[in-house]
Order: sequence, then structure tokens, then C-alpha cells
Amino acid sequence: MPEVTPGERKEFPFFPLRSVLFPGGRMGLRIFERRYLDMVRDTLRAQDSFGIVWLPEGGKEVLSPGERPSTLALIGTEARIADWDQLPDGLLGVVVEGGRRFRINQAGQADSGLYLGDIAWLPEREDQPLPARSEELHDMLLQLGEHPHVQRLGMTMDIDEAGALANRLAQILPLPAEQAYQLLSIDEPLLRLNALHDVLDSLAS
Repeated sequence: MPEVTPGERKEFPFFPLRSVLFPGGRMGLRIFERRYLDMVRDTLRAQDSFGIVWLPEGGKEVLSPGERPSTLALIGTEARIADWDQLPDGLLGVVVEGGRRFRINQAGQADSGLYLGDIAWLPEREDQPLPARSEELHDMLLQLGEHPHVQRLGMTMDIDEAGALANRLAQILPLPAEQAYQLLSIDEPLLRLNALHDVLDSLAS
């Protein structure tokens, strides 16, 4: 069981996704279900946050009326709305930025179908300087940062710490969601970066 800092939050809203949000990372969301439109509205009004939680294979992002939630991943990431706009197809588009990681103690579903839970914030270890072997990954991040899609998200690419580099690359690279979640679950920043090295090596072989 991961160590957690004191302080829990009850009735925290979740947005289940097939992808993973990392601290400091950004992703775009298309909002069309009423429960999530209401969640975004309430979040903006209160200048608050909600949680992005990975939904493993077999779970459903969209539930039928009365259908109960599938098993969610244990660890998620706080999401704060960085930008929003109406998309050309008329749907609401929001860009969220990852904040603190949390552990789900208990989760359920409101009458509206919105996922809600009782969470505890996970401690964040002090980040560490980039090791010499990560120079290639740092250069990769700078190259990826030149892509128009990445630039539209507005993420910072000037990274000089191990955990921040791991988080940013894991957010941008098309990693399998299960491996991305395993990276998110690692508390120690340098260990997370080392694990990313191993994932990329395995994908390249």
C-alpha cells in the first residue's frame, strides 16, 4: 500500500479514460455527456479540479442508464482546466493539466452517472537533476515539443529534472496505456525515469 500524506477528499469527481494523465502533462478532452458537461461547469465555477483515472481494458467510458461502474485504476491524477473552447463539431473542448497524484480509497457512481470517490493525495518525492544518460531523452523532448499538436497544448519543454522529464515524455509519447500507468504508479522520480528508459528500450528492440 503506497504511503499517503494526511488529508483525504471525499466525493471527488473522476473522468475515466483509456489514457493516463501525468503531473505537469496536458491533454485535450472532448466533452459531450451531460454528467461531464456539468462537472466541467462546476469545476470552472469553483476554480476546482477533478481526477483523470485510467480505465483498464474491459471497462467502459460511457455507461448506459443504471449501469454500474467498472473497476478503475487505483491511482489517478488531479486535472485542472487550463483552457476550453467550443470545437468545430459543436462539442466542448477542454485542455487539462495534471496536478497531484492520488489513490482511490473508495469509488461509486452518482445518480447522474458521474464517478465519485474518496481519495488520498500521494506524497511527491523531491525531484532530482537529470542523469547524464538522459541527454538523449532530453533532446527527444525538445524535438517533440516542436510538433504543432504539442505546441497547441502549451506544455513547458524546458526540463532539467528527472521526474519532470519522465512525466512529460510519458505524456507525449504513444506508450501503451498499461505501461504509462505503471510509470505513473512509481513514487521516486529517478526510478520513474529509469523505468521509462526500460520501456523505450523494450519497444525499440
